[in-house]
Formats: sequence, structure tokens, C-alpha cells
Amino acid sequence: MNIALTGVSGFVGSHIVRLLYERGHFITGLVRHTSRTDHVRPFVSRFVEGEQDDAGACAELLEGNECVIHNAVDWAPLREKDGDGFDRHLHSNLLGSLRLLRRSAPRQFIFISSVAVHHDIRPSWEGIIDEEHPLRPNGFYGAYKAAVEAFLWAEHYLPGPGGAPVNRNTSAVRPAGVYGIDPKVEDSLGYDIVKKVLAGEKIVKHGGGKWVSVEDVALAVAGIVGNPAASGQVYNLVDCYARWADWAKMAAEEAGVRVQVDFSSPPEPRNEFSAAAARTLGVGLDRGHAGIREHLRQLVALVRKG
Repeated sequence: MNIALTGVSGFVGSHIVRLLYERGHFITGLVRHTSRTDHVRPFVSRFVEGEQDDAGACAELLEGNECVIHNAVDWAPLREKDGDGFDRHLHSNLLGSLRLLRRSAPRQFIFISSVAVHHDIRPSWEGIIDEEHPLRPNGFYGAYKAAVEAFLWAEHYLPGPGGAPVNRNTSAVRPAGVYGIDPKVEDSLGYDIVKKVLAGEKIVKHGGGKWVSVEDVALAVAGIVGNPAASGQVYNLVDCYARWADWAKMAAEEAGVRVQVDFSSPPEPRNEFSAAAARTLGVGLDRGHAGIREHLRQLVALVRKG
């Protein structure tokens, strides 16, 4: 299949494009003029340079493709503390995404969303968050993802000329915190902890989170491509829970060093995500702490290598 992929050179995008290439797909990748591309060049048939809210670049991106995977995020305005960051976030991320969705019709559209669409967990779900739980984010990033999801379903149920739903093939995946080796190694989850562990510093980092391997994110997306059963569906991508203290302990063990670790954070989460739907795509989501440990083993080696 011919596929358009935004954010192809980033962390998640680079893993998605490699797997799709291995499965015989042809990829057109959207990149910024500042993007590094050498690590994905063998897997991309054609590059289009531009921003996701650039109408000309998006038209070129869509040309000749049957499926769109929208993975790009403009992080700069989200990180801006003052100025016009919010307005630029709305224009670049929200409006840019909605225009790409609309202009790409009737192609299949896969949106890389996030579990950040959730914050206020309803008691009636009894601590198990499935894909039907209402979306109540607590930040502009999660709100943007939730807003785009609403338009995905509008596209799916949009009535055609005769009044019947078009049933456009739109779907979303909601990864938890994604771990794996980033093309920019220092941006990899756990990098700061590994640096401190190797320096022999005491690790005090409270809290934790739900995690998923970037390889499983790529597997889920590949399972949706060209899949009519995925039409109108959303998939939680959550493997396990781990405290930052657990990360530090595993990093120290893999590094063969002894450091003090603050284990005062609760060892279990208050809520869990159901991942049953994602497993129908052939994704195990069962790497557990062993998957995080393997990631940290690789990260320790890379940090030591410099």
C-alpha cells in the first residue's frame, strides 16, 4: 500500500516507517526542513518537506497515497511559557491536523493520539479505563488529541449523498509513555536517570506512569493499515506500570552499580487501562518490566559509549 506518514523522522515515526517498509509498503514522509533524515532514508520512497499546517506540502504528501498516518506534533508552541504559544499550538497542531484529515478524504486515516486524553477518571469505570471512557484531559496537549479524535468519528459517520453514513476508515491509537531508543539518544525515556545512576547520584524522582514499547506502537499501526475491521475504532496501547524508582533500580542493576533510590512512591497505580482491543491487532503488550529493563540495558551501553 502507498502510505503518507507525518513525523516520519521522529522517534515513533522512525519505528513505524521501518516496520511498514519491512512489510512491503511504500512510504511518503513529511519532514521539516530542519529534520534529520539519514536514519529513515532507506525506508522512505519519497520525502515531502514542510509543516503539517502547510496546505501545499500536505497536497504533495497526499498525492498517490491510499492511507494517511498522522503522527507529527509541533512541540515548540506547547513548550512555550509566554507569548503566543497557545495560538500557534491551535493553528499548527489542531487546525493543521483537522485540515489534513478533511483534505485526505476518502483515504484511510490513522491518528496517533495519546492516553493524555484522560485525566479525570470516572468512578463508575471502577479503575479500569477502556476505550469508551469519556475524554477529560488536564492539558492543552491532551485536549488537542481529544479534539482531533472527535473529528475522526465525525469523518467516519459523516452522511453521504443519500444520507447513509460514509463509514470512512478512520481510527486512533492511544499510547501511554513510549520507551525505546530515540534517534536523539538524550531524548530517550530514562536517559536522565541513567546519567544520574552512572554518576552515582541518589535517585529521588517521585511518581511513575504507564508505559509501552515503541515497537508495540509500530506493530499496532501496522495492524490497522488496510484493515477494515479497524474502521471507527480506537485502541489503548498500554503495557505496564512502573515507578521512576523502578526504572532507577533496573538501570543500576544493568549498569552494575549501587545507588540509593527513593521508593516512597506508591508501587501500584490507582487506575489501569484495558488493552484487550489492541491485542486483536496482534500486539502482545506483555513485555512488562522486562521490556523496560532491556531498554535501559541498551541505554546504559549508549550513555557509556558517549
